Amino acid sequence: MLAGILLSSTVAIVPPAAYADTAPPVAGTPETVSSDPLPTPQIDGVVWDQVVIGNVVYVGGDFRTARPSGAPAGQRTVARSNFLAYNLTTGALVTTFAPTFNAPVRALAASPDGSRLYVGGTFTAVNGSTRYRLAAFSVADGSLVSSFRPTLNSGVKALAATNTTVFLGGSFTSVQGTARSKVAALAASTAQLLPFAPSPAGGNIAALALSPSGSELVLGGNFTSVNGSSNPGYGLASVDATTGSLRPFAVNTVVRNGGTSAGITSLAADSTGVYGSGYVYGGGGNLEGAFKAGWGGGATVWLEDCHGDTYSIASAGTTAYTAGHAHFCRNISTGGFPDYSPPSKHYRALAFTTAATGTLTTNRITSYANFAGQQAPSLQHWFPDLAPGTYTGLGQGPWDVTASGGYVLYGGEFMTVNGTAQQGLVRFASKTVAPNTDGPRLSGSNMKSTIVAAGSGRARLSWTANYDRDNSALRYEVIRDGNTATPVATVAVTSNFWTRPNVTVTDTGLTPGRSYGYRIRTIDPFGNATLGDTVTFTATSG
Repeated sequence: MLAGILLSSTVAIVPPAAYADTAPPVAGTPETVSSDPLPTPQIDGVVWDQVVIGNVVYVGGDFRTARPSGAPAGQRTVARSNFLAYNLTTGALVTTFAPTFNAPVRALAASPDGSRLYVGGTFTAVNGSTRYRLAAFSVADGSLVSSFRPTLNSGVKALAATNTTVFLGGSFTSVQGTARSKVAALAASTAQLLPFAPSPAGGNIAALALSPSGSELVLGGNFTSVNGSSNPGYGLASVDATTGSLRPFAVNTVVRNGGTSAGITSLAADSTGVYGSGYVYGGGGNLEGAFKAGWGGGATVWLEDCHGDTYSIASAGTTAYTAGHAHFCRNISTGGFPDYSPPSKHYRALAFTTAATGTLTTNRITSYANFAGQQAPSLQHWFPDLAPGTYTGLGQGPWDVTASGGYVLYGGEFMTVNGTAQQGLVRFASKTVAPNTDGPRLSGSNMKSTIVAAGSGRARLSWTANYDRDNSALRYEVIRDGNTATPVATVAVTSNFWTRPNVTVTDTGLTPGRSYGYRIRTIDPFGNATLGDTVTFTATSG
């Protein structure tokens, strides 16, 4: 008879209620985008920033050419001088808008009405026309805005905009011939320097974020004070967007990243709060992960203290996506992956709930700060593999992440995505758009069962659970003698790459003395399947 019995020793790990992937096993939890990489242009250098206006993705960085997805390096290239644009939904390169910059682009921002694109960096010419480190384009026709020609004495690394004002941050000390320390504001119409003049000291500005009302501007970087204050003002501060006066920002009491060896790398805003990411290399800081703070006072909403610098964060509604090189997320009480000694694997793209769902537990690795008891998000089941690149010499993968319209967009210097060549840019999308073909990871000899006799005509099969990049709930079929139409047992188990429970099944009704061949088939919620190698078993009579 064909019968399978799931023994009581089988373990199924059920995730907490907030745990999510593209097909969450717990109803009502948010969904991540798929881990399937979608066709996206490639570049030959590094991407530093991205912004989406309508259905176009604008990309800035340090590169000379672009090429289609799938094209090897150096083939089917077109010239692109530190900037390109592509279609959000198709991934096709935009050919009608390709301005040239004579030095790297570091920051992009759009006016809320979508009519202007602001570009900052270290360049001094755009399309052969003088533009000292900041330029504006009309989105309607791609033309440079002739009335917007500010002069800065050093580079721009961060931008934010309303329809009437452009905020800029970086390493500059002079704007329009007037002293401004690392941050300034210009009139969008004429580039007139505005009175707004906070005074960060001890480091530079790397990130800016505007509140939804436009009244509050959050500053991030490696500065150590703002307007003479170091709390708030140590790597983080909130200022009045008109006067530049300091405002309360309570999260800076918890997150302390400043000086020469630490800083805040990015800021992102949505209606529920401001998100930030950070790095620490040596002293001067305490957070390598990300945080969320509330508007109107900066109260801490949550922290994730995954070890490994985080370079960028983006909110996609119910999920926040990060870019970095995390190698330890064990301190999140709702579940996270352990460290390796030395770290043998970095997870460069991660997803977290935008709501707090638990707390941080005690950090027991003494070289890292202890945030025990702080509210924390849940780490989501989403683990695409972005391999590091060599362009900057820093051995990193993605440097930037942006989310828009159901898409999550990564940019950086990575060379492959999920093992397939894809340089510098990649799109991920919700399951309604994605092909949903990224299935279980293990097959063949990595998914063999062990089999022992369990009495007359009985076989006990055991195996370690498989795992998947974007689904935690996997189904297993025990295939006897190649009969895939009628598995002898079907088992549902929840797993991830660091928690792979043992699964045990007993097959009965076997003929003593006869040999049987068994294979384990793993199936994800979208029908993607892998097969383990066949294991032969001869049934016994006792």
